[in-house]
Amino acid sequence: MTSKSEQDNPDREVFGKATRLEVVRSDELDERSWLTDGEICPLLENHYIAHVGRMWADSSFEVMRSDASGTFALVVLDGEGETLIDGEWRTVVANEICLLPPFVPTGIRAKGRKPWHFAWVRYEESREAAPILTANSPVIHKGHVQPLNFSIAGMAAELRRDAPEPSALHHWVELIHGFVARAARPFQGDDRLWRIWKEVESDLGRSWRLQDLAGIGHLSKEHLRRLAREQLGRSPMQQITHLRMRRAVALLSETEDKIESIALAVGYENPFTFSNAFKRWIGKRPSEYRD
Repeated sequence: MTSKSEQDNPDREVFGKATRLEVVRSDELDERSWLTDGEICPLLENHYIAHVGRMWADSSFEVMRSDASGTFALVVLDGEGETLIDGEWRTVVANEICLLPPFVPTGIRAKGRKPWHFAWVRYEESREAAPILTANSPVIHKGHVQPLNFSIAGMAAELRRDAPEPSALHHWVELIHGFVARAARPFQGDDRLWRIWKEVESDLGRSWRLQDLAGIGHLSKEHLRRLAREQLGRSPMQQITHLRMRRAVALLSETEDKIESIALAVGYENPFTFSNAFKRWIGKRPSEYRD
């Protein structure tokens, strides 16, 4: 969980003296010191990518954003760190892929004494357009992480040549975006989870219990927990809260419904309980988000 000090001063960047990084950015508009030495590849803008890179972070590394303006994809190559997801810090280790959604509080920080080696892709997205992530995209899951690492390294190497080949850069950009797009797709190997979340989304106001979900999928409760963790990186009940918060965001943005009505529509009889849950997941009270 985030501490009170983190909530009071959420935006910060601490890199540490031993941190090394390699960055490629889409343009020169962002003047933060850690970006200004990066190579520039305007082709990244074709997929609304602001910057990509690879980092070897020391133990003091930490970046926090109170309202991220784009999807952040991260793959861990070595060591371990933590990411702020759904209002909680979650450990990510080697060979794991982490996808952080836009327009909510996010954070990443190193963990332990060993350097945290990871690669990332940062998108710049509009609130009016659908982000690359869907309601059923996994947040943390195991995967082959080296393709993204090698693609970013290959693009950076091409840009350092005296005369970079546009066709080569195009291929590197497509590989990078393709990796994230594929990682963001909901798993299709077991359609029982898909049936469960479709049923939940059709009636978010219902007081769902784990045994209800297991019954829809014809699964045991323990099997459902395991599948949800493997395929989404969340527990079944966390996924329900995630779906409720996404629906609440849409209702606050697109309607003039009272907050009490929205709370009931997404399964909260008590507006105060809804407001606390919304702030924990989205970073603002419902009234603040609507303003």
